[in-house]
Amino acid sequence: MPSVWSSAAWPVEPPLFVVVLVAALYWSGGRRRVSVRRGVARPAKNVSFYLGLLAILVALDSPLDPLADTLFAAHMAQHVLLLTVAPALIVLAAPWTQIWQPLPLGLRRTVAKAIVVHPRARPLRATAHALGQPVVAWVLFNVNMLLWHLPALYDLTLRSQAVHELEHALFFFTGLLFWAQVFDSVPFRARLSWLWRAAYTTTGMLVGWVLAVVLAFAPTPLYHAYASLPSRPGGISALADQQVAAGVMWVPGSLVYTVAILVFFYRWLGPEPENRRAVMAAFDPSIGGA
Repeated sequence: MPSVWSSAAWPVEPPLFVVVLVAALYWSGGRRRVSVRRGVARPAKNVSFYLGLLAILVALDSPLDPLADTLFAAHMAQHVLLLTVAPALIVLAAPWTQIWQPLPLGLRRTVAKAIVVHPRARPLRATAHALGQPVVAWVLFNVNMLLWHLPALYDLTLRSQAVHELEHALFFFTGLLFWAQVFDSVPFRARLSWLWRAAYTTTGMLVGWVLAVVLAFAPTPLYHAYASLPSRPGGISALADQQVAAGVMWVPGSLVYTVAILVFFYRWLGPEPENRRAVMAAFDPSIGGA
């Protein structure tokens, strides 16, 4: 039996070409930025962006993709990459201007005018404004994640490639919306304070934990598509596979959230004197009135 990691298991899917195109635009925009700013580069953001693209490729264009058809844990690893890892890294990189700049000037002007000025684009602008609200982004991200993990919809994604691709696209784009509320991504700015960013991210992580708990403690397999398979890689049972998938959601799926939460609390407690006074006042009320 050939290994799932053999060369034949490496798929060539449309996301590969999209990622290559976006990477080429970003690289070209970076060359222009360096030449205009006399050699000023942004290596950390470049690394973040390319790692984000790599996460997309690992999820959708590596042996992980075909393995996900027979192993629920592999499928959950795809979801973690598309929900938290890739979107967070890309938002941190703030690549928007750099991707936009290499496009022809006439095209940029036409598109910008159509979106920003044209009256017919008012519904689009209103929608973009609504999606940029933290509560809306939080709800869309988490409701979308939970809905796709309902047994009926989850099994449907394994029967229909089109539905499966829609699921992955919605994971990624709602992920961008979610993480854009807590990471500044020039020219966009996160609206929440550091404490609210920590709360926003913590509650998002807890939703994933709820899903992980349901999967881990379910007495029977929840997804017929996996339960009906005659065998799985490694001879693992359907229920054990589901429990491993819960672990993937619970532990690796929490890593990005956890790092972000720690950073937000550090920024809240550290830089602003008023925040430090508020913390000390919680332990010594006399400080608050000083």
